[in-house]
Amino acid sequence: MNLDLGFGADGFGVRDVITALLVLLSALMCFAAGIGLLRFPDVLSRLHAATKPQILGLIAIVADVAVTNPSVGTVTLAVAIVFFQGLTAPASAHMAGRAAYRTGHFLSDTLLVDEFARVEKPADGPDLDTPGAADAPDGAEAAEAADSTAELGDDSDSPADDLERR
Repeated sequence: MNLDLGFGADGFGVRDVITALLVLLSALMCFAAGIGLLRFPDVLSRLHAATKPQILGLIAIVADVAVTNPSVGTVTLAVAIVFFQGLTAPASAHMAGRAAYRTGHFLSDTLLVDEFARVEKPADGPDLDTPGAADAPDGAEAAEAADSTAELGDDSDSPADDLERR
């Protein structure tokens, strides 16, 4: 019995086998990320499932494209894709995780260490990350400002009022 795997001039080459392995690895990573998004209980663990396997799957598929078409342009584009995806995916996951933490959309009993507890703002305090938010008037100050404007006798009409009169 002669086992012919198809390598050679008429069959699959080494690049084809590498391509098949990289595509299979990428598919498994993306599948694992999808399962993690469905199965994990809260936002923080889902973010982990969304970023880690997805970036590894992207690296595998981009490496496959570079192996299949090894030109300077393809390899340069592949490196740029991996670099910028590796740069933006953790940053966006961090911002989404921080927003989930601030709004309380996570399971606090799953945290081993809560490092944000001492640096995050209190629930009813001003948003210190937004410029000018600490200077914005609260409800009482806004009402006083509205009363002082009304006392000035501002009789200017809006453009909608002008249209109603015509």
